[in-house]
Amino acid sequence: MRYLTAGETHGPQLTAIVEGLPSNLPVSLDAVNEQLGRRQKGYGRGLRMQIEKDTVQFKGGIRHGQTTGAPVALVVENNDWKHWTRIMGAEPAEEEDEGRRRIQRPRPGHADLNGGLKYNQKDLRNILERSSARETTIRVAVGAIAKELLAEFGIRTACQVLRIGDVEAERQDLPVDELARLTEESPVRVTDKAAEAKMVAAIDAAKEAGDTLGGIVEVIVEGVPTGLGSHVQWDRKLDGRIAQAVVSIQAFKGVEFGIGFEAGERRGSQVHDEILYEAGRGFYRASNRAGGFEGGMTTGEPIVVRGVMKPISTLYTPLKSVDIDTKESFSAQVERSDTCAVPAAAVIMENVIAWEVAQAFMEKFGGDSIEEIRANLTNYKAQLERY
Repeated sequence: MRYLTAGETHGPQLTAIVEGLPSNLPVSLDAVNEQLGRRQKGYGRGLRMQIEKDTVQFKGGIRHGQTTGAPVALVVENNDWKHWTRIMGAEPAEEEDEGRRRIQRPRPGHADLNGGLKYNQKDLRNILERSSARETTIRVAVGAIAKELLAEFGIRTACQVLRIGDVEAERQDLPVDELARLTEESPVRVTDKAAEAKMVAAIDAAKEAGDTLGGIVEVIVEGVPTGLGSHVQWDRKLDGRIAQAVVSIQAFKGVEFGIGFEAGERRGSQVHDEILYEAGRGFYRASNRAGGFEGGMTTGEPIVVRGVMKPISTLYTPLKSVDIDTKESFSAQVERSDTCAVPAAAVIMENVIAWEVAQAFMEKFGGDSIEEIRANLTNYKAQLERY
C-alpha cells in the first residue's frame, strides 16, 4: 500500500490518494470523521480549530460503504479558503507584496528559511503553507482507513499523553479499549486526573507568557500477529519504518520502543524479554520491554511506541530572525498557532502508526480482497500452531 498527499494550509483542500487497499473492506465515513474530530481536540489548541470542522469526502474507490480495489481518493476541504482565495489562488496575480501577504521573515524552528533556500522562493509563504502541521489532517484520514483494515483482523490502537512540559502523568498499563475510553474523556488525553489539572495549569501559564509547550505521547497497538516486518533488509524492519513515520510528524524530534532509552542504563538481564511457551497459547514473552519488536519484526506482544514533540515553533512572543531581503534583524513573523498541541499529536501519531502496521500487515498477508487476506491469515495462524 502507498499514498500521496497534496494541499496547503490555506488552500482549497487537502487531498490524498491511497493505492493498494483490498476490495470489500468496509469503510465508515463516520469512523474517519471521528478520527479527524479527535485530532482537533485537546486543551491548548488555537483559533484554527474553531474555524475548521474537518470532515472527509470520499471521491473514488469506495462504493456503498466498501472499497472496490481501486485507488481511494480522499478530500478534506479547508473552510477558511474563502478568506484566502485571492492570496492562495492558482491563477497568476499582479498584486504587490502586501496584497499577496508575502512573507520574507523566516520563523525560527520552522521550515521557512531552509525551504526558501532549497526551492529558491522569495515568498516564504510558498514554504510554510505546505510544511504546516495542517497537512497531518489528511494523514489522519488515511490512518483512519488503515485502522478500519486492522480492526477487521482484531488489531486495535490507542494513545495517551505521558508528559506536557515538566508535568508527567502516571502511565497506565491498561487494555487498549479501556485506555482509549478514559483518555478520550480527558482534555489532555491522560488517565491521571492529578496530572491532568497540573497540565491544564501549565498550558495556561505558557499561554499567558506567550510561550508554548511540548511533551511525550505513547501509542499502543494490540492484537498484532508475530512476524510483521523483516530482519533481512534494513528498510523492511517495521520498527525502523514506524520510527521514520513518527519523526516525520511536524515537531516530533524523537521516538522509542518499549523501555526505550532506559535500556542504555540497565544490564542486559533487566532489558531482554524471556521467552515462554504454553500449549494453546504458543510462544510468548514474560515481559514486553522491547515494545513488541525483536530483529525488526513483531513478537506478538503489544507494540508500544513513544514520541517526543517539541514546543510549537510559532510564539506569540516572537524570537529574533533575519529579513531575507534586507538581511536586517527583526522579530519573527507570527502566524496563528496553538499553545500546546500534544494531545492532538497523540492522535496523529496513533493514525500514522496504524498506517505503517497496516502496510506491513498487507505485505505479510496481502491479497486483492478482504476474503483472500483472511484466508492467508488463517493459514499462517495454523502454521504457527504446528511450529
